[in-house]
Amino acid sequence: MSQTVSPQVQQSPADLPRVLGASQAMAIVVGTIIGSGIFLVPREMMRDVGSSSLVYLAWIVGGLLSLFGAMTYAELGAMLPYAGGEYVYLRGAYGDTPAFLYMWTWFAVAKPASIAAVTSGLARTLGVFPAFHWLGASLPGPFPLLWSQVFAIAVTWFMTGLNYLGIKKAGDFQLVFTVLKGILILIVAGLCFASATGSWANFTTSVPPAVGGINGFMAALIATLWAYDGWNDLTMVAGEVRRPERSLPFALIGGLFVVGILFMATNAAIQYILPAAQIAASERPAVAALSVVAGPRGAGFVAAAMALSIFVTLNGTVMSGARIPFAAARDRLFFPQFAHIHPRFQSPSTSLVVQGLLSTVLLLFLSQFQQHFELAVFAEWLFYMLTATTVFVYRRRHPEYARPYRVWGYPVLPAIFVVCAAAVLVSSYASNLEGSLLGTALILLGLPVLWLVRRMFGSSIASR
Repeated sequence: MSQTVSPQVQQSPADLPRVLGASQAMAIVVGTIIGSGIFLVPREMMRDVGSSSLVYLAWIVGGLLSLFGAMTYAELGAMLPYAGGEYVYLRGAYGDTPAFLYMWTWFAVAKPASIAAVTSGLARTLGVFPAFHWLGASLPGPFPLLWSQVFAIAVTWFMTGLNYLGIKKAGDFQLVFTVLKGILILIVAGLCFASATGSWANFTTSVPPAVGGINGFMAALIATLWAYDGWNDLTMVAGEVRRPERSLPFALIGGLFVVGILFMATNAAIQYILPAAQIAASERPAVAALSVVAGPRGAGFVAAAMALSIFVTLNGTVMSGARIPFAAARDRLFFPQFAHIHPRFQSPSTSLVVQGLLSTVLLLFLSQFQQHFELAVFAEWLFYMLTATTVFVYRRRHPEYARPYRVWGYPVLPAIFVVCAAAVLVSSYASNLEGSLLGTALILLGLPVLWLVRRMFGSSIASR
């Protein structure tokens, strides 16, 4: 293991305070990944592959691919533990332009779209409770606006305000409610396995009309990758993690193991109660399973667990997204106001507020939201692939940099992740050519913005 201290660490300017411990860092990984996906994707996966065994194979492969990505990012994050995550790695390896395009995509569309998706999903989940039926009603007035949109906007600003008050408070919130989320998921699994209505024979059932074959398995795999998504968000707040050389690898890799265990347990619990055909036919398989076990109260319990899960995911999404334009602004690659640190709360306050405003705009115009969400998915895997390749660049160009953690299985495991990310991109173009071309165009729209920034503020400062 190299003990050389990299020039980046020696010359690092003042940054956001390092106040997050290893447990809070892991909570960001676990709490951000586990949203509504685990409660919903079993239906799509069963429809795609048609059998329980292949559903589990897809969960395992998707988990391993995500783990390979997290291990690669762990080396990069421990080596370059600064705010901005992928932006920092891309800029150091490939220069200003790819890093700016990454920042632009996340700032302008991907993160606001993710926030809008999470908050609107929370509103839909709460809408199953009689006390929240009003969320489906329209507001009086000349503009077509639902109460659910207003609710989603209010939740967005609540979480933005929490992060505005400092990452320590947001990190403590993430830790407490991630633990609660995990407990609720284990209770759901325990209730299912303790029920006399369950049967191990359900694990041998199948759905004959499933897509099947390679196409079906790939579709199920993409569903698992979506469920595992969010593991990279911790690297965006790496500049605020104490002892990042140890905490980042521990949280990234350990967090994915925890998520994998919870995902597999939940999926097994659902299959223990419901045969494959019922899973494929149910819009919310977890709710259907608890309805069999405990009636309407069981369904309500799962809905409440889903709502809490989504709420905690939102905190991690808001927290991580604001650090990317903050990092670019510090390098004079974006408007300098985004580099502002609140003097009292020590948070990237301007970046948080603008991110909240962009999310609000998307929530007000839901008719156009699907296109933005497709861009978010497409852009994620494009930049996952590019970022993972930087580990090869740094190994070749800068062997002298300190690497407190080295990705196990180098270069094979990072290469597998890069190839699989490329396959996801190819699949995206093949299945949704129009949406993928729109995504590419919006990413490239950042080039004139970069030209404007350079014209207004001059050249960027050197990499730290």
